[in-house]
Amino acid sequence: MAKLESFSSRWGVVLAGLGMAVGTGNMWRFPRIAAENGGAAFLIPWFLFLFIWSIPLLIAEFAIGRGTRRGAVGAFATLTGGRFAWMGGFVAVVTVMILFYYSVVTGWTLRYLVAAMIGDFHSANPQEYWDAAASGWQAGAYHVVSALVGAWIIQRGVVRGIEAANRVLVPALFVLLIISVVRAVSLPGAERGLEFLFNPDLSSLTNYKTWLEALTQSAWSTGAGWGLILTFGIYLKKREDVVLNSVTIGFGDNSASLLAGLAMLPVVFAILSLQDAHAALQSGNEGLMFIWVPQLFERMAGGGIMLPVFFLALACAALSSLIAMIELAARILMDSGMARRKAVRIVTAAIIVVGMPSALNLTIFKNQDWVWGVGLMISGLFISLLVTMYGSAKFLKDFVNVTPGGMRVGRAFELVLKYLIPAQFVVMFGWWMYTAATEYDSAGWWNPDPINHTFSVGTCVVQWAVALTLLMAFNKRIAAASTSQPIESADEDEVVS
Repeated sequence: MAKLESFSSRWGVVLAGLGMAVGTGNMWRFPRIAAENGGAAFLIPWFLFLFIWSIPLLIAEFAIGRGTRRGAVGAFATLTGGRFAWMGGFVAVVTVMILFYYSVVTGWTLRYLVAAMIGDFHSANPQEYWDAAASGWQAGAYHVVSALVGAWIIQRGVVRGIEAANRVLVPALFVLLIISVVRAVSLPGAERGLEFLFNPDLSSLTNYKTWLEALTQSAWSTGAGWGLILTFGIYLKKREDVVLNSVTIGFGDNSASLLAGLAMLPVVFAILSLQDAHAALQSGNEGLMFIWVPQLFERMAGGGIMLPVFFLALACAALSSLIAMIELAARILMDSGMARRKAVRIVTAAIIVVGMPSALNLTIFKNQDWVWGVGLMISGLFISLLVTMYGSAKFLKDFVNVTPGGMRVGRAFELVLKYLIPAQFVVMFGWWMYTAATEYDSAGWWNPDPINHTFSVGTCVVQWAVALTLLMAFNKRIAAASTSQPIESADEDEVVS
């Protein structure tokens, strides 16, 4: 039996998990969403959902990966006797579809890092510069570069690739964020941004949207339910404490979000007028990061130095998340017996080809981001259902509470996975669909056209239905392929039956 490669230490596991979790959502979505939903008051539900959505799913994923030694498809097939391999397939499809356009996002960060280093923003119109970089040949070229860089890391394996990259990317990200925070809070007028972020507007807690945005932010930011931690769990040693690692990653991700807020909002309110500050925060994720941020640093003393620092941090966050997604896709192919190098080459080719439309056309990018971003909620539900189908008490005994002297979870974990997460899914998913039907595209909410009805309910339902129909139709085949190889061991003293 071949020996499965494993992370060299707990530090390597945590860094890989943080690299997966901390991405562009921490950098550009959290500061905006927190500021718009009560500032410090928003942090209350945000921290709550860390414990009743994100950390329980991270624990479940780590345990599933370590227990089955297979990717998302093979794990579901193993634990359900092959009947629900299609669920694992959907988890994989959602994340792979995100991978196809996330390489475009990573390309944007690299493009702006280069621009910041060479001073390309000095005479440029911010909107025109973004329009040129967001789609077309520039976006396409950097999309390819991102895919190739990520593939080069992944084909080197777990220790020499994933772990080695995150040993550089994650500490660099936190150091760069801390440098940015120190400079941001030292600006004259920075206290207005700090007050905006940390002065609680408790009245916002009576608004259901604040709670739903907090749940959404926690779910998307931590990577819980994506199948990524499940994939990394394959490479855990048997003695690894999945509970401690999950808690560490959850808190680390939240810390990165808070640092991003401290690096961003003081600068916004110190440099801009109150009216322009609110306009910047309401300009959307890409607008805030790629249109307003260059203007902010251009107007700030020392901005010529801080702008490359900030975009380097953003590029580190994007790349560390990208490599986790590439590993998930490659692992599924490896489960069927394919060598790592060949699997990575196939995945890379797919990223370049299938992701190119999102690179060349911003409308297609936004449609895919909408469809598969919301689809992540279904993935989280499927992870919780897998634990319930296996038997939550048996799951804890067989896969979670197995580390001598490690942190343990009990009945509360079972109740969260069995009841709370499905309930949160219903509310959160229903809200997004209702918002799409009443606010985003009330006239054509049913229309599946991804170009003219980019954010409709119909475009989500049709694309999900296609994926689910194909997965269910070929359930037996994908179950057999994903479990055809003998389960490898990640420990010399571990025997896997």
